[in-house]
Amino acid sequence: MNFLPIIMAVTFSIAYHVGQKSTPSGLNPMVALIVTYLTASVVSIIAYFLFIPKDGAIGIMSSLKQVNWASYVLGFAVVGLELGYLLAYRAGWNITLTSLISNSLVALLLIPVGMFFFKESLSTNTVIGILLCLSGLFFISK
Repeated sequence: MNFLPIIMAVTFSIAYHVGQKSTPSGLNPMVALIVTYLTASVVSIIAYFLFIPKDGAIGIMSSLKQVNWASYVLGFAVVGLELGYLLAYRAGWNITLTSLISNSLVALLLIPVGMFFFKESLSTNTVIGILLCLSGLFFISK
């Protein structure tokens, strides 16, 4: 199994939360997001040219024809996610608990999504994990 994508996700999630928690409280949240997405756009454009397949690149226009609703939903979701975390940190949530609570709840809520929309099934280990998540959320809330 290739662990590089998970290592990247964890590393950049840490950077994400540190960045969110470190955003100045007086900065308009939407200005912070505008700068964030301008930076992300520049990085994405540079990465596009760095990762063109050697066996023949599909042009950007050809690639854009393959975009579906998911990219637009992701755009809205990412802005909501960013704004939610930024406002949670400004409201005084601790960096040590915010992601833990949020990700545990997301994991639990994605179970029915995976089962109904993607035909995934639950294993015994998954059920045990669900119970552990629920018990963890219970203890954190006390």
